Amino acid sequence: MQQETTPDQAGEAKASLEEAALFYHQYPRPGKLEIQATKPLGNQRDLALAYSPGVAAPCLAIADDPGKAADYTARSNLVAVVSNGSAVLGLGNIGPLASKPVMEGKAVLFKKFAGIDVFDIEIDAITVDTMVSVTAALEPTFGGINLEDIKAPECFEVEAQLREKMNIPVFHDDQHGTAIIVAAAIMNGLELAGKPIETAKIVTSGAGAAALACLNLLVSLGAKRENIWVCDIEGLVYEGRETLMDRWKSVYAQKTDKRKLTDVIPGADVFLGLSAAGVLKPECLKEMADQPLIMALANPVPEIMPDVAREARPDAMICTGRSDFPNQVNNVLCFPYIFRGALDAGATTINEEMKVAVVQAIAQLAREEPSDVAARAYSGETPVFGPDYLIPSPFDPRLILRIAPAVAKAAHDSGVALRPIEDMDAYIDRLNRFVFLSGLVMKPIFAAAQTAADKRVVYADGEDERVLRAAQVVLEDRIAKPILIGRPDVVETRLKRFGLKIRPGRDFELINPENDPRYRDYVDHLVQTVGRRGVTPDAARTLVRTNSTVIAAIALLRGEADAMICGLEGRYDRHLRHVRLIVGMEKGAQDLSALSMLISQRGVTFFTDTYVTVDPSAEELAEMTVLAAREIARFGIEPKAALLSHSNFGSRDSQSAMKMREATALLHKMAPDLCVDGEMHADSALDARLRERVYPNSVLDGEANLLVFPNLDSANISLNAVKSMTDALHVGPILLGTAKPAHILTPSVTSRGVVNMTAIAVVEAAQKETSEVSGAQTSALAAR
Repeated sequence: MQQETTPDQAGEAKASLEEAALFYHQYPRPGKLEIQATKPLGNQRDLALAYSPGVAAPCLAIADDPGKAADYTARSNLVAVVSNGSAVLGLGNIGPLASKPVMEGKAVLFKKFAGIDVFDIEIDAITVDTMVSVTAALEPTFGGINLEDIKAPECFEVEAQLREKMNIPVFHDDQHGTAIIVAAAIMNGLELAGKPIETAKIVTSGAGAAALACLNLLVSLGAKRENIWVCDIEGLVYEGRETLMDRWKSVYAQKTDKRKLTDVIPGADVFLGLSAAGVLKPECLKEMADQPLIMALANPVPEIMPDVAREARPDAMICTGRSDFPNQVNNVLCFPYIFRGALDAGATTINEEMKVAVVQAIAQLAREEPSDVAARAYSGETPVFGPDYLIPSPFDPRLILRIAPAVAKAAHDSGVALRPIEDMDAYIDRLNRFVFLSGLVMKPIFAAAQTAADKRVVYADGEDERVLRAAQVVLEDRIAKPILIGRPDVVETRLKRFGLKIRPGRDFELINPENDPRYRDYVDHLVQTVGRRGVTPDAARTLVRTNSTVIAAIALLRGEADAMICGLEGRYDRHLRHVRLIVGMEKGAQDLSALSMLISQRGVTFFTDTYVTVDPSAEELAEMTVLAAREIARFGIEPKAALLSHSNFGSRDSQSAMKMREATALLHKMAPDLCVDGEMHADSALDARLRERVYPNSVLDGEANLLVFPNLDSANISLNAVKSMTDALHVGPILLGTAKPAHILTPSVTSRGVVNMTAIAVVEAAQKETSEVSGAQTSALAAR
């Protein structure tokens, strides 16, 4: 059941989101895109090859054979997102210039999800003829055209004419992307209900581009036109109706005297809503067939809210366009991967066979048992095919692995592939490598955190602006329940100064270090816990009154919080001392260590130990590597560890090199299933081809994603150098080996970094809880 939101809270949340979005788009530089060179330009010869005179060679090769453009230019990986801004997502006809942030956003999604480069093209073109002539003239530049936010019915004509004129894929995502996801959900919903699509009665509310594309695709999949009833703002589409009719809508006109949605909804197996909030009333649901499928896709408020629909029809299966309910219909599930497959196969179009192949691939993926990687990525409850899981999550890393090959194969089979994929296994392997180099590693963590949003996270630095901003995001995104440590007057003043809407008592709990009723209990708890380790009662009273990290650690230990975050102020080692003393280490761990993650354009790389142990022994290195590998698996990534040294597979016999050699041997015994090797140079770890030349027998497979350093100096220096040189996003440090989730950040962390670490802490807390429950159940069974 979703929490009720008052109109005032909804208005405040909307204003806050808008303010954050404006800041996001403006800083540190305006917009969301830039162009980067992919070839070196470091000397005169590079320039001669990139431009005159060397550039003449590929020009002449392409003039002789236009197909060579795929070999010598970026065209085969370049898509144009084209719009005239006449139907922008929920904003209407705002024009081409105002639509540019949306088109830049679409470009970012293409790049992040499928590695496709995009130029956004906003055209000041009102008529179909102008849209067609301008777009068609772009064909020499692009490998594909994604039409976006063009109003109906013009969008139908624009796409139809461009498909005739152009020899590259033209795809109107608002139509076909939505249609593909809807069709996959309907196929699976009907499968669960035991209803063949050929006999299913389908009633729609809305007759725009997306709705008609959905119906056309469903007909391709076997639905019968006589079983489809279309309603729009004028009522039922029927034979003889003249108001708001066009040739595309007329295809679904029924010969009937019925005129309204309420007239045709009885007995319906599927309701497809692409219209407006509140259109479908609860009483209508009661007249639908058994196990009805409700596709209420209006955004942000659907035709009927899922909880209302569930109350009226407990047997209903429900999909919406929202991320806070199961079965989200989201175009990002398919459009990047459709273009990926089409571009890779050199497809001249995206035809019906390719769309049907995508529907089948998505529907089948939802029915599959999740792989180990996918299960780890989801965390907590692994989704299982059923009423609340008709379509995969947008975070499922297998989407590109299913959809792109299905598109490429269908392009080949239907005769539209100019560059057919010859070795499909090798192609899938290439896609698999992209999945874990895409920088999307935090998405499954956030998805998992939102399923465990009841977890309480206590922030020691509750007065800090970064924590206050992070707390608002955490609440808005329903990641956790924040507990802040800070003086009430300071917190209130800063919330107002920063224009933040959250308030203590209403949105989050506030622990006042100067006057909290639990003060004596905290002191007693601290003395009982660490009294034998040099903390006197007087010292305990001082610590609980003055040290917010100590307060957070005690709250965590007492079960008043599920995770803690500290370290935004002060020295790391001082915070570490308190965490080690109060929270302690998990069972079996010898010591703590810190893992740092860098997310850059080249992918995700983990560094350890970046903050804790100055000069670890071989045994400590082995343990921290095992702990780091376990943490990496939490992200849905297979850990591949390289133990680094100035020695490259025995080239030097220094004490440091021998330590890394010994740690590698220990790891092969301790964790035989872990992909790990060493000692080696960093470039050997990151370049499999170089490693093959240096030492062909290495057991490390591919590129390492976990770099293990011989000491704290090398780890911390490397982390900060790489972070600064590559503008990588630092997530962490993630403290490993604690009895309960406790993380010490650094003074350089941003509010975004605090949010990231909150999500990690929540997932860690949820998994520890699951593990403890499972362990208790196992022990109970064994005791019997």
